[in-house]
Amino acid sequence: MNPLALVMFLISLAIGTTTTMSSHHWLLAWIGLEINTLALLPIMMKTPHPRAIEATTKYFLTQATASALMLFSCLINALQTGEWNINNPPNLMTNPLSLAIMMKLGLAPLHFWLPEVLQGTPLSTGLILSTWQKIPPMILLLQISPNINLSLTVIMGLTSILIGGWGGIGQTQLRKIMAFSSIGHLGWIILILKLNPQLSLFSFILYIIMTTAMFLSLIMLSTTKMSQISISWTKNPAMTTTALLILLSLAGLPPLTGFQPKLLIILELVKQNMVISATLTMLTSLLALFFYLRLTYVVTLTLSPNTHNSTTTWRTSMKPPLASAIANTMALTLLPLTPAILLT
Repeated sequence: MNPLALVMFLISLAIGTTTTMSSHHWLLAWIGLEINTLALLPIMMKTPHPRAIEATTKYFLTQATASALMLFSCLINALQTGEWNINNPPNLMTNPLSLAIMMKLGLAPLHFWLPEVLQGTPLSTGLILSTWQKIPPMILLLQISPNINLSLTVIMGLTSILIGGWGGIGQTQLRKIMAFSSIGHLGWIILILKLNPQLSLFSFILYIIMTTAMFLSLIMLSTTKMSQISISWTKNPAMTTTALLILLSLAGLPPLTGFQPKLLIILELVKQNMVISATLTMLTSLLALFFYLRLTYVVTLTLSPNTHNSTTTWRTSMKPPLASAIANTMALTLLPLTPAILLT
């Protein structure tokens, strides 16, 4: 792709996200989401491959459906109340509006497009899809969280955690594994959205950091399949070790960063007397823990047959870029800051 065109599309992504995040009017928020979607489509098709075109088509159709449902809900609200204000939406069409935004996020059972779209795009585009594109819908959900239906968030959250764990167990493609990981993490975030929006935002920020670190590590290792990452130790031991720790952080194991949001969410559920929901959440998260541990086992404790005669392959000095180093450090070491965060 022409670098100038790529810069223009990335600037359009930033403009669309800024428009949605700064708007108090539903129509402006919808316009920002549309700018985001239309700016990402050429980036997804920058590789002229049938799978990329198929993924782009699926993404466009899903986003167009969600946008149509969102616009329909906003128009019905405006027709009934005469208001377009985001901060005080009436309860009339909150459920369809919430479902439309959750479809844009890729929450189960509206998740079917996300694994296929991520699988058909390069890792760099998958990074944008898994992080940047989820910011505007999540901000809208946070703004309407006082009016959102608690039963809807709990059902969608538990279903997403279950599907995110169950769907990732048999996968060998790393992009599909990251897609189901995204579904599971967003389930944790949505589960607590109505009860504690600040904690939901905090968990979303940590999800962005950990997912960014994992995608940057995969880009550095140039791996898209489990069979490729299993022999990456001989190419870049330091980056492979960091990728292992980030996977454990995504699994939510202490003392890594990923343990922090899950612990706080479980504590909040118990505090709200939702012990059954907390128990179901912990039990269904064991599915995701299984495939994370399976992947770390493949990465570090098995070494597939190499074509090289030596145990360490020849390689140039590969220094990770600054963005990858910062993201990896934050994805692994933010847990000790929990007391300071809780006191603020």
